[in-house]
Amino acid sequence: MRRRLPSLKGLQAFEAFARAGSMVRAADELCVTHGAVSRQIKALEQQLGAKLLAGPRHDLVLTPAGRELAASLAAAFDRIAAGLPGAGAGEELVVSSPGTFAMKWLIPRLAGFIDANPGIQVRILEDGGAASFGAVQAAIRLHRGAAPPGMTATPFLDHAYGPVLSSALSGAADRKAALFLPRLHSETFAGGWARWAADAGVELPPPRAERSFEHNSYMIEAAAAGLGIAVTAWAFAQTDIETGRLIAPWGFRPLATRFTCLRPALASHPAAERFALWLVAEGRRAKRPPAATP
Repeated sequence: MRRRLPSLKGLQAFEAFARAGSMVRAADELCVTHGAVSRQIKALEQQLGAKLLAGPRHDLVLTPAGRELAASLAAAFDRIAAGLPGAGAGEELVVSSPGTFAMKWLIPRLAGFIDANPGIQVRILEDGGAASFGAVQAAIRLHRGAAPPGMTATPFLDHAYGPVLSSALSGAADRKAALFLPRLHSETFAGGWARWAADAGVELPPPRAERSFEHNSYMIEAAAAGLGIAVTAWAFAQTDIETGRLIAPWGFRPLATRFTCLRPALASHPAAERFALWLVAEGRRAKRPPAATP
């Protein structure tokens, strides 16, 4: 019997929107204009006789019927993809992550995931902004509280921060003297020093100099090279502290945010789910930071 199916282009456009959460991102994935995606979804609604999206044009959300269809399409498209010739030869998992976290924490551990999942090709994209999906299946971000709308959130690593500096610096062993050293800043955590001083109850003296860097990774390298003292995250500095490149005289203070793996809620991606579970296991194995000292 011939199946009565609506437009496959409409179904594909709707599934891409449901997964990406945006007409623009769905259009980028499908290599069409966002107007074309909108028209295809409207035509699909007419064919089905059901409203799939609701809300203002720039803040559309799925209706109950839309959520039901999105879940069915995600499962169906996953089965189609798995059944294609050569589908198991090299599934790609694209993960977006802040650059310093990827460099200092994720990539050094990634061999464990690859060894356990030899059929998955992992590609890391540097991105610390608002999580978006489409070409990306999982996003690592600092997050707290409930999952963002349309996403599944899996916290896997606690977040803590504190000052670090090279042990080779003159005065590094004297905590009071160390605060007079050149003060290093990262544009991605511009308020780090003010926040740490408030949390620690420390009145910061005027530094010998102020030096700013675009990325945390640059700032950490500058601290290890003896250019000054920096406030950074334990996850970023752990390896350098354990190898003796850096010391942390005040320990690390906990923050409410946690490193979290985000995925689209309505589009189950088996490799992304395995990746999230692996991150949780790695987070449990990770060494805890030295406690903050007065």
